[in-house]
Amino acid sequence: MSVGGRLRLVRAAHWLRPGLRLKRHMALGLGGIALAGLGAGGLWGGRAVPLSLPLSVLAVLLGIALAVRGGWKLVVGLVERLVPSAEPGGELSARVYRSVSRDRGPRIVALGGGTGLPVLLRGLKAYTGHITAVVAVSDDGGSSGRLRGELKMLPPGDLRNCLTALADTEPLMNRLFQHRFGGDGDLRGHAFGNLFIAAMNEVTGDFEEAIRQSSRVLRVRGQVIPATSEEVSLVAELDDGTTVRGETAIAKTPGRVVRMRLDPERPRPTREAVEAILAADAIVLGPGSLYTSVVPHLLIPEVLQAIRTSPATLVVVGNIMTQPGETDGMTAAMHVDALLAHGLEGRIDWTLWNDAPLAPAVLERYARMGAEPVVVDVAALERHGVRAVLRPLIAEGPLVRHDADRLAREVLRCVLAARGDDPARMLDFLLLGQELRVEPP
Repeated sequence: MSVGGRLRLVRAAHWLRPGLRLKRHMALGLGGIALAGLGAGGLWGGRAVPLSLPLSVLAVLLGIALAVRGGWKLVVGLVERLVPSAEPGGELSARVYRSVSRDRGPRIVALGGGTGLPVLLRGLKAYTGHITAVVAVSDDGGSSGRLRGELKMLPPGDLRNCLTALADTEPLMNRLFQHRFGGDGDLRGHAFGNLFIAAMNEVTGDFEEAIRQSSRVLRVRGQVIPATSEEVSLVAELDDGTTVRGETAIAKTPGRVVRMRLDPERPRPTREAVEAILAADAIVLGPGSLYTSVVPHLLIPEVLQAIRTSPATLVVVGNIMTQPGETDGMTAAMHVDALLAHGLEGRIDWTLWNDAPLAPAVLERYARMGAEPVVVDVAALERHGVRAVLRPLIAEGPLVRHDADRLAREVLRCVLAARGDDPARMLDFLLLGQELRVEPP
């Protein structure tokens, strides 16, 4: 036997390994086929198969029933192993349908950082498997800032949050990556996922490869990419002429931001980020801190150029609350003004804002922290040439956060409204529309 033949035989034998829980169904199906063949021989084989007519008929019918049942159970067993058991939808047919529709889902590139971007990603992964999260790497606080200073690596925290948001692993693995160490030692405050990425960075010798390998460990749907592989720092110019350096310092310094820049000013983007933007059906900015999570992407010239030249529809997800020290007193139109001033003039297609009221107790608690709901003036937004969509987007809970599923559905409705008549993607968008079960705006 040739080497190729032996290799095929070994691969075929893998199906007989213990633990797959498929061999019983194979045996049942094969036994049914053999029994049906025996019965057929009794019907048409004459004396070669000494079975009476009733027994032959019974053998054929029973054999067919066993073969069908064994084959069906084998197909179900295979599908249940190929389609994740955590898949929403309950019934096998629903899980298969959602898996197929996700494979044909729109190509979404989401840019941001902080705690807002992972919320969007968790919602989107239920509808499409073609998600690229492009994450800012200018964070200099907390665990990420410490690792950045001590190990001379890019900050992993925002990337870790996006990896866990797109992960298709058991909940315990997600909890492990998000776990922060207590105690009084050097590990205090570090997230395990940050340390894992730091270790992977040292093992692979390349930060981008470390993120790719971490994605494999977590079985990430889509991809998570740093916006640049260079070490960068944020620099803000305030309206009083003050210059503030560093993301943490910018968030803590009072004053209206006039302009943002990076140091160095022209960092090289990651190639995968630019390619994903150019091939996207939709680009989503936010939610997240305006000047320290969203705008940093626009400060990388090649990323901004890719956003401006991409045929994708551009959706801006507005924040629900102002951020103390960063967007105090800023309305929705002023948020958009800041994006236009940093290179998006004439490029924004849609903006999404929350219009659900907040409880008085929540408003009072946030007011004590210096935050208030962002005022949405639709007329002012439309004067900028952007369409404003107001929907109830708040998640239940003590903190004011976007609801992941509601937000994702609104983003995808914008995609349908802008790209739904593309004849080359008609079936894909038809499946998406059926998933959303609502008419696009």
